[in-house]
Amino acid sequence: MTADNISWFADIGLSDRPSVGGKGGSLGELTKAGIDVPPGFVVRTEAFERFIQKLDREEPLRAPVEALDPNDLDHVGAVTKAIRERIIREPLPEDVEDDIKTAYKELCGDDAKSPVAVRSSATTEDAEDASFAGLQDTYLWVLGAEETIRMVRSCWASLYSVESVCYRRRQNFPESGVAMGVVVQKMVDARTAGVMFTRSPLTGDRSVITIEGAWGLGSAVVSGEVTPDRWVVGKLTGEITTRDISDKHIRQSPKLGGGIEDVELPEAERTAPCLSDEELLQLRDIGRKTEKHYGKPQDIEWAVEKGTGKILLLQSRPETVWSAKDKTPVASAQDNPMKHVMNIFGGKRT
Repeated sequence: MTADNISWFADIGLSDRPSVGGKGGSLGELTKAGIDVPPGFVVRTEAFERFIQKLDREEPLRAPVEALDPNDLDHVGAVTKAIRERIIREPLPEDVEDDIKTAYKELCGDDAKSPVAVRSSATTEDAEDASFAGLQDTYLWVLGAEETIRMVRSCWASLYSVESVCYRRRQNFPESGVAMGVVVQKMVDARTAGVMFTRSPLTGDRSVITIEGAWGLGSAVVSGEVTPDRWVVGKLTGEITTRDISDKHIRQSPKLGGGIEDVELPEAERTAPCLSDEELLQLRDIGRKTEKHYGKPQDIEWAVEKGTGKILLLQSRPETVWSAKDKTPVASAQDNPMKHVMNIFGGKRT
């Protein structure tokens, strides 16, 4: 297994983002900080680069993408569809395929169908100034090495989705600087999962942590298919000041043959809180530790493992909305006295 193709979480951090992508770098950084994450490895960007360069030599790929007008969606759709089809058809380099198989066996042991998550990790995602988060694909409950290899190729192809390409073109990112690592990690059989913000996403208040969660896998919360339960917890005091318990009509659960499905919940479970107060305080402690490590507010994905009750982090990225507002220059009182007053008191409520 070559270091050019595969890196384990324990060996990487945020400084390795050019080689492992934003998500991979973050998971490595969390591992180094002693925060529990599901174990895994990253298929490095060097493997992606060799793969794409081969395609580019056979027929130009990156130049046509850079020439696209993001407002001409029909043309973008046609060009990107052809690129994705080329990526899906093309075999992986033999050494990359062999290294993924070897790493999968090392991660999963003798269980040839042990479930993993295969997650896109673009080099430009989860940065503070521009985030590609959510624009590329993630595959959950992937069974076996062969299926993992197939999903790695699908993640690479998703870098050429209409949404991702249009975003890059609007941001004027050079295609030569865009690459993708792919995270492969043990799948968490989640009893409960969700997101956590170490400052209020509504007001920007840095003294509180907002926690949102639902039954089952966190994909239902992230995608908006379920309205999550929501709590606001004092960062220092631990006081739970807000408890909004929603009607969570479905749970996303693993399917027998791989992938996930929506399962209807019985009435009693739909309206029951998906986290205990003790778990909320554990999440608050983990959120504080994560924010302290990074030195800035974080947007965190987490899961509570079924059976063990262990809390695992699936991702942590910089909070961007309020951080961007913090950087906005405050107008002088001479320019607009009322605007100055509004800035002092946080501006318009949202």
